[in-house]
Amino acid sequence: MDYNSNRRDTPIYTVDAPDTLLSFLLSHVKGSRNNVKSLLSRRLVAVDGVPVSQFDTPLAPGQRVVILPTSAPRPDALPFPILYEDEHLIVVNKPAKLLSVANDKEKVRTAYHMVTDYVKSKKVGDRIFVLHRLDRDTSGVLMFARDAETKELFQSRWNEIITRRGYLAVVEGVPRPERDTIRSYLVETDTHLSFSGRPGPNAKEAVTSYEVKKTGGGYALLDISIETGRKNQIRVHMKELGHPVAGDKQYNARTNPIGRLCLHANELSFTHPATREHITFKAKMPRDFNRVFR
Repeated sequence: MDYNSNRRDTPIYTVDAPDTLLSFLLSHVKGSRNNVKSLLSRRLVAVDGVPVSQFDTPLAPGQRVVILPTSAPRPDALPFPILYEDEHLIVVNKPAKLLSVANDKEKVRTAYHMVTDYVKSKKVGDRIFVLHRLDRDTSGVLMFARDAETKELFQSRWNEIITRRGYLAVVEGVPRPERDTIRSYLVETDTHLSFSGRPGPNAKEAVTSYEVKKTGGGYALLDISIETGRKNQIRVHMKELGHPVAGDKQYNARTNPIGRLCLHANELSFTHPATREHITFKAKMPRDFNRVFR
């Protein structure tokens, strides 16, 4: 099932026969089952003007069901889009220049802190758990667990559960060949930079596949998939390929066409550990990436 963040507002529906809310929505609202469940869990469904989240809420003929617009002002809203939310997981589209988690210099302005405040605003005592991270300057799909059991499942079976981690990158020049897989062992220096080295106790295998999708103006747009999630993996591999990610001064980029790292986590696919359904979340490529090719 494919869930895209760019959903249009849904019109009003009138109930014409006895039903339950989830069943009614599945028969009237376009999109996947997970899309519909997300609307309910986020309290974006109203029955006769009252927001409802229970899947088995009974409906009677004449009642009106409304999908509330996600753009409507809400006191508990996040400053970035929620792609999905249920009792086990919450998936967001993290903007560039925002840390995933705290570091020594910044403790509050992080995606983790903001999402934590969001879930606590709905229920005091709720918390989230980190499943993976994106670099500060990398935008895109970021997922957290809503409970410790889900966190443990993902941590112990990550490679089994996650089927694709996709990225879009604008790199300097055009790689040759235009489709390839890079395998190396990454080592981190004392200054927190990474590079490919020999296999050893401190080296971690990293596997990155790429395909050129678009070229122009001295740049190429790459569709990238990673089999491993090592620190700065894509950035290191692109630098060592001779085509660093545009805007990545840390890894030898010469240009900065949009004032940020041109790297975006556009797709995350996995098997939901609770429902066993296969889900894909997508975050549309940032508009400013297109400016590079004009």
